[in-house]
Amino acid sequence: MIRLGFCQDDKTVGVAQIIKEKARRGPYLLIPGGPLLDWSNQRLVKFVVDHIRDLAQKEKVWFIRIRPEVPDSFGSKKAFLKLGFLPAPMHLHAENTWVLDITPEEETLLQGMRKTTRYLIRQSLKENLTFEEYTHPNGAEILCTLQKETAARHKFSPYPKKLFEAELASFKENQEGSLFVCKYGKDVLAAAIIIFYGHIAYYHHSASTLIKYPKVPFSYFLQWHIIKEAKKRNARTYNFWGIAPSDNPKHRFAGVTTFKKGFGGERIDWLHAQDLPVSPFYWLTYIFETLRRITRRL
Repeated sequence: MIRLGFCQDDKTVGVAQIIKEKARRGPYLLIPGGPLLDWSNQRLVKFVVDHIRDLAQKEKVWFIRIRPEVPDSFGSKKAFLKLGFLPAPMHLHAENTWVLDITPEEETLLQGMRKTTRYLIRQSLKENLTFEEYTHPNGAEILCTLQKETAARHKFSPYPKKLFEAELASFKENQEGSLFVCKYGKDVLAAAIIIFYGHIAYYHHSASTLIKYPKVPFSYFLQWHIIKEAKKRNARTYNFWGIAPSDNPKHRFAGVTTFKKGFGGERIDWLHAQDLPVSPFYWLTYIFETLRRITRRL
């Protein structure tokens, strides 16, 4: 892990948290969610990019991959192309997101939801469902168990338990992350890790089971209680995280996209991950990842 700070007149004007990935497809520097700086300041941007490029050459990596918090637009794409970046063959974190303003009163939020969503929330409140919070890393076992079924159901590779444990442990100290669980009696039906940062609550990881109670609207119960919990913690926005890039009903995220949009909110698209090649060997990685994206339909 490499952390850089950029200062001007004794003021911090930019930061970057850099991870050196020693992947078999090629070594590279990864900067997820960054660098953080004023991207409209062309002089600052060039200085930061040049510095990180020099670092990449010293670290003997093939390329730099970033996914800064920059809105997706023709102008931003053109600006990064001018700096020498290329659109990465693979995505990095959620680029198409769904965000809900949760500052209105609860009844107003309910009225802003899709009719079916509002109905299922109210139906869920009549069921024998309970809402619980876990902050200890041991709670990762709950999510990991549910995720195995969810992964099999939706055909994706599950995250390792140690990732959930590390996430809960890291955010526990400042009460910035919790595992929220929905139970029917003693049975755990759904769980989600929520990150609270600033005035935003992030729906980061989740999983559920449909084996015992497939007709109970527990997912709606869990989301509604998470939204209410976020309001208690003075969050202004609830970020549902990733959705499908289009309304194509055949997209693999179509179902979860319909679910998230039902709560109301707006779509926010971020610039696609960008690669800055620093070695001709980069193209080996590019070809490999492109083929993998096509074969896996990512």
